[in-house]
Amino acid sequence: MEAKIFQNLETNYKQPSFRFLFVIVLVEKLVCMIPPYLDLFLMQPTYHISEEACVLRSESSGKKRLKDLLQQSDNRTCADCGAHDPKWASPTIGVFLCLRCCVVHRTLGPNISKVLSVTIDEWTDEEIDAMIDVGGNSSANSIYEAHVPDGVKPGPDATNDQRTKFIRSKYEKQEFLNTSLKISNKNSLPPSPSKKNGFHAPSSSSSSSSHPTTKLECLDGAIGHLKVTVLQGANLAVRDMLSSDPYVVLQLGEEAQTTVMRSTLNPIWNEDLMLSVPENYGPVKLQVYDYDRFSADDIMGEAEIDIQPMLTSAMAFGDASMFGDMQIGKWLKSHDNALLEDSTVNIVDGKVKQEVSLQLQNVESGMIYLEIEWIPP
Repeated sequence: MEAKIFQNLETNYKQPSFRFLFVIVLVEKLVCMIPPYLDLFLMQPTYHISEEACVLRSESSGKKRLKDLLQQSDNRTCADCGAHDPKWASPTIGVFLCLRCCVVHRTLGPNISKVLSVTIDEWTDEEIDAMIDVGGNSSANSIYEAHVPDGVKPGPDATNDQRTKFIRSKYEKQEFLNTSLKISNKNSLPPSPSKKNGFHAPSSSSSSSSHPTTKLECLDGAIGHLKVTVLQGANLAVRDMLSSDPYVVLQLGEEAQTTVMRSTLNPIWNEDLMLSVPENYGPVKLQVYDYDRFSADDIMGEAEIDIQPMLTSAMAFGDASMFGDMQIGKWLKSHDNALLEDSTVNIVDGKVKQEVSLQLQNVESGMIYLEIEWIPP
């Protein structure tokens, strides 16, 4: 039947009425060829995930990880006083806190305890990872409260003075650690080397080796040593006509310095400097100078290295040779320090090491890259 209709249409195609009918029939045939499920496909809505939505999804995932950690039984009470339902945390220590203890933590300074709200503040992935790495209040307290005398730890109804005394003893003075873990955190530094007193670095041309090792004798009462490998500098400031002759000075009770690298803004030292760590240590002070033969050496920037995260982690784990390669601590980048990125503390081949990248301060440009190794007594 359909074949006959098409034959008649083709025969009478020149007539306008038949042309119209011919087109209608063709359209109907084409429509019949479309699969029935295509209608359903065409009716499906189109989705577009914006970049902002992806960021929100990532932030939501991070906050979920943090809240999941908060739901652990040991994290449902404040690490310092036992108050229920803590809503604050210290990613530098890895504990959850109540509001009243949080106020005391803020007085310690961000180098000891940086405090954030679990529900209000924005958290970086690194800060959330730091909390998860510690494992919660029980894990942290097993280190910081190893030897708390009876009746010393405050309760939820403690006064502010009681909280302050305990929290400072616990984290700042670290009085409750094992004797073998006890370290200090007194932020006292010796005066910087004075160019007016004629302090100059030795010329690299007079050195017996292009990469010598400068060692310091252990100071009385030292708790160990730091081997600081000054790897390289980058984009250092110009202090001569077109370049500089840079060297690095480190201070921690005594000074240690690298050799001078001639006429370069991107020096490569790969030089080891040894520092004794006194009991009352502070941050390592790093300064970069331009060597001048006939005048005072010019400063090319400075930075401070907070060694507490490394020493706390190293002494908490004890003999590093007993462990496999693993991350054991972290120094977090913040606006209060010179870090270019977070600096992790790791056990590598039985040694505690930390890679540090620093943006030099009080200068127009310059970066210094280091590797630090803790050497126990």
